[in-house]
Amino acid sequence: MGPGRGRVRAAAAATESEEEAAAEQPLGRLELAEESSDSSDESDDDGSVAGAGGEDHSEMSFEELLRVQSDARMRVSKKVPGGKKTVKPTKATLKHQQGKKGPLEMSAKKPVPFLRQVIPVRKKVQRDPRFDDLSGEYKPEIFMKTYSFLDSIKKQEKEMVQKQLKKCRNMEQKEKLQRLLNRMTQQEQAQKKQQKLRERELSLKRQQRELAKQGKKPFFLKKSEKRKLELAEKYAELKRSGKLESFLNKKRKRNAIKDKRHLPSQKNL
Repeated sequence: MGPGRGRVRAAAAATESEEEAAAEQPLGRLELAEESSDSSDESDDDGSVAGAGGEDHSEMSFEELLRVQSDARMRVSKKVPGGKKTVKPTKATLKHQQGKKGPLEMSAKKPVPFLRQVIPVRKKVQRDPRFDDLSGEYKPEIFMKTYSFLDSIKKQEKEMVQKQLKKCRNMEQKEKLQRLLNRMTQQEQAQKKQQKLRERELSLKRQQRELAKQGKKPFFLKKSEKRKLELAEKYAELKRSGKLESFLNKKRKRNAIKDKRHLPSQKNL
């Protein structure tokens, strides 16, 4: 064996041991570096080189030694945590790094819509207080007492419409005002009628409570009996106002027209 080959083997072993020591020294593993330096000294003295697996590389060529060195470097980089390969950051890591204040990321492959929602807005939920449980239970007595001030406002509006109707000369505008006045009058009459019905029901409830206190069985009126009471109150009110006769005459005429419809015609006689 020539002296040139021995020098090459010694240089290769020295470089291999130095690289292993340089890879492991930054991590604080000084023992491995010391062992590699001892092995390099022994290889210089004996003139023989030992591989990673304890094999003798004295008879290998220079190219084979370089291949063994590269394999040793790969093994060291796999064992040492600092020798890991750099991994490209994924979309999740990029979003995590940017945080909430970072710009919004969108794919360049998808076309941007014409109407793009930049800031998410909560959808408004329409709520009708008449049919919502959050508004509580409807009690007409409390409602009328709470909004009793509206009656005076409606009365003022009705007087204003009547004044405008007297001053108006345009026929179309006059018809509109007349329809508005009729509607307001009908609403007022319907409100009064409902108020009377509520008062009647309250009086009946009071009577039932008094009977229950006396130990008697409470009675509940039928619809037909309630209708009779309504007619009696209506006739009493018409009598007080002096309109009972005209009301009865109109009612007789309506009944006569209804009876004529059911009578046989002269053609059938």
